[in-house]
Amino acid sequence: MSQTPRFQRVLLKLSGEVLMGQRPFGLDPDRVSTIAEDIASVHHMGVEIVLVIGGGNIFRGVSGVAHGLDRTKSDYMGMLATVMNALALSSAFGSLGVESRVMSALSMRTVCESYIDGKALRHLSKGRIVICAAGTGNPYFTTDTAAALRASEMKCEVLIKGTKVNGIYSDDPAKNPNAQFFPWLSYQDVLEKNLKVMDASAIALAKESQIPIEVFSIREPKAFQKIMNGVGSFTRVGA
Repeated sequence: MSQTPRFQRVLLKLSGEVLMGQRPFGLDPDRVSTIAEDIASVHHMGVEIVLVIGGGNIFRGVSGVAHGLDRTKSDYMGMLATVMNALALSSAFGSLGVESRVMSALSMRTVCESYIDGKALRHLSKGRIVICAAGTGNPYFTTDTAAALRASEMKCEVLIKGTKVNGIYSDDPAKNPNAQFFPWLSYQDVLEKNLKVMDASAIALAKESQIPIEVFSIREPKAFQKIMNGVGSFTRVGA
């Protein structure tokens, strides 16, 4: 496998669910370690990495609303879940000897830094992985939108989304074996076909900032390292 990465600064968006492993909820320490090792291998290639992590493995704001919780409070609970995931990944990086910084959109100085784009850029320049937590810090916005926002602010070359599936399909491939795989889509295709890979706000922001999106399965061995070398199955969304 080639060791020359396709990009020098990337934003990796991880859904919280990929940290569960085979568990029904929460964190699987072995799975967290495996993903951290994969990300660290790309970091050792000289790539600057910004991470945005979801919290659906612990708490999902939309689910809370469905059970009668106030939307604003429910979304803040989801943001706190992302901080827990970010701290877990940061700890895993530390075990590998890789420096990282958790930066939260919500102020919680006891456990992590507050997100400031200039400070985040300095961390990248010093060889640290930046883990952005708490979404945008505002209710009603998903971590997908936060990923597109941070990718724009940090001037990332690409937004790479690691999910449970190896790209974008016309339907859920786990439920529909005839679902069509898309190797490439335009931003407008994603919006018009109402494909659920990311919410419309995130796609629109990526389109405005001209940041391509690549979707792949983080569950495959060394999946992030492979996609950085253009190997394996993934979908690219662009102009």
